[in-house]
Amino acid sequence: MPSQANLKKLIEAELPALVALRHDLHKHPELSHAEERTGRVVQNELSALGVKFRAGLAEGTGVVGYLPASDGAAGQGGSIALRADMDALPILEETGKAYASATPGVMHACGHDGHISILVGVARVLSKVHRPRPVTLVFQPAEEHGGGADTMCRQGALAGEKAGGIGEPVSRIYGLHGWPQLALGHIATKPGPLMAATDDFEVTIKGTQSHGAYPHFGNDPIVATAQIITALQSIASRNVGPLDACVVTVGAIHAGTANNIIPGEVHFIGTIRTLRGDTKRLAKERFFAIVEQGARAMGCEAKIKYQEGYPVVENDPETTERALSVARTVLGEGRVERLEFATMGGEDFSYYGKHVPACFFFLGLKPRNAATYPTLHQPDFDFNDDALPLGVELMCELALRG
Repeated sequence: MPSQANLKKLIEAELPALVALRHDLHKHPELSHAEERTGRVVQNELSALGVKFRAGLAEGTGVVGYLPASDGAAGQGGSIALRADMDALPILEETGKAYASATPGVMHACGHDGHISILVGVARVLSKVHRPRPVTLVFQPAEEHGGGADTMCRQGALAGEKAGGIGEPVSRIYGLHGWPQLALGHIATKPGPLMAATDDFEVTIKGTQSHGAYPHFGNDPIVATAQIITALQSIASRNVGPLDACVVTVGAIHAGTANNIIPGEVHFIGTIRTLRGDTKRLAKERFFAIVEQGARAMGCEAKIKYQEGYPVVENDPETTERALSVARTVLGEGRVERLEFATMGGEDFSYYGKHVPACFFFLGLKPRNAATYPTLHQPDFDFNDDALPLGVELMCELALRG
């Protein structure tokens, strides 16, 4: 196993190429399940290193690489998997960077270009060092939309050569996410629930169209919708315990064509986030009751499309303690944060934890002495290149020691 100093030297030598790779990926973003160029770039990188891989997973763009244990290593206990997501978002970029997106309306606003570059860096470094155990490199599409992790798991990405994957079966998996609220050079995580379950809804409230001057001749779906949306906030404030976590957000409303016409219907969409299974079930039950009964009370009808999304990201306690221990070795105690609370964002890394022990952690992006930094899914966000070497080092150390 290389010393920490030797590992840093190897990473430093690869850093210019990794920065160039990230900028190239940032300039050429691709949406969920359309990561064809991105997948080819990953395959070319692995091929150049002589790393075996399986491509074409998860509707064609997923790639799983494999580094066997070094000659003479025991290689017992299964493979350590490391994951990077690859897709971009439907956002018009406003960074003004020289490597800004060349695809109008699509950008890497969640830092997946940084995640890919880190995992490619891991492949470059680990291919040059003694490996006590096999390492599986999971390049996953469709995290933002489509649950690519679920598909990868169902296709055997973690199950090894005999069950649809490659190499030895995975015994545990680690993943990271660049985090703009966390200082550069720091990491943060916690055992147990780290990120929320994500349920999405679409609702149509059907009423009776009428003249704006004669509302008594119709049934106003706008008034009904206004009351329903207000009442939905009672789920978190009055149905869920005050020490539990639940978010109900309506993100868009569409209705009407003119100021003097009460429309025949209103359409609204949103999301519900929870951290516990019983809370998730309660929130869904109350959502249906409030929407359906609220519509009927106003003489309207509700049509609901409810989609249960990603599960809770549940960090395995033992695997998380391993990750925290490795991080303290690399960074020192003062730059490793054990979070007290989960975040209500969602992540399909959660699916991996349904199959093997898993740990997900946040990698700091905020520059030193900066009061703020553009956050995820904003048009001026850009992954901080200065976080690349630490991301590579932590993932390498987790593969070697975790």
